[in-house]
Amino acid sequence: MYCSQKALYLPTINGIKMYAIVEIAGQQFKVVQDQKLFVQRLTDKEGSKVSFDKVFLLDDGKKVSIGAPAITGASVEAKVVSHLKGDKVIVFKKKRRKGYRVKNGHRQALTELVIEKIQATGSKSKKAAESSVPEKETKSAEKKVPKKIVTQKVAPKAVKKEYTSMTVAQLKGEAKAKGVEGISGMKKADLVAALSK
Repeated sequence: MYCSQKALYLPTINGIKMYAIVEIAGQQFKVVQDQKLFVQRLTDKEGSKVSFDKVFLLDDGKKVSIGAPAITGASVEAKVVSHLKGDKVIVFKKKRRKGYRVKNGHRQALTELVIEKIQATGSKSKKAAESSVPEKETKSAEKKVPKKIVTQKVAPKAVKKEYTSMTVAQLKGEAKAKGVEGISGMKKADLVAALSK
């Protein structure tokens, strides 16, 4: 029977086959050492080395480690070989008897990686390394800051209202509050003049 998929080549390290399932650019891949891999376009430059900390499964030939969700301390190191575009995909849309035909092409932006090393332990995740440093700084900062800060309350200054920007209804309300008489027949200019006295 013919099988269309090639068997994944597992290199041996001291007679032990080792592979990992890792998340790269939002997708999960089964990787082995010295494997070429095409993933979604990464921002890293060609020739640079990248490390991926989200390792979900690690098999060293003797023991299978499964993370919850990721294995702490495990990482996969790779080298960016090149940035390229994938094969063209034709997207053709048609509605029969309507004269609607649209043809588009698409080439996905990809990055070619070579897996250099799979580390089971020893590497600290970036988040753990970053979070450990600020904790010490915040503890020392808490000691320096006094617990109670006394603030003085300042009496608010008398605010002079600007009557020209108010509506007639608002001006009539203000005039009623001040006790001005005969406001029903007054226009806006008269109300402003009466209130500003």
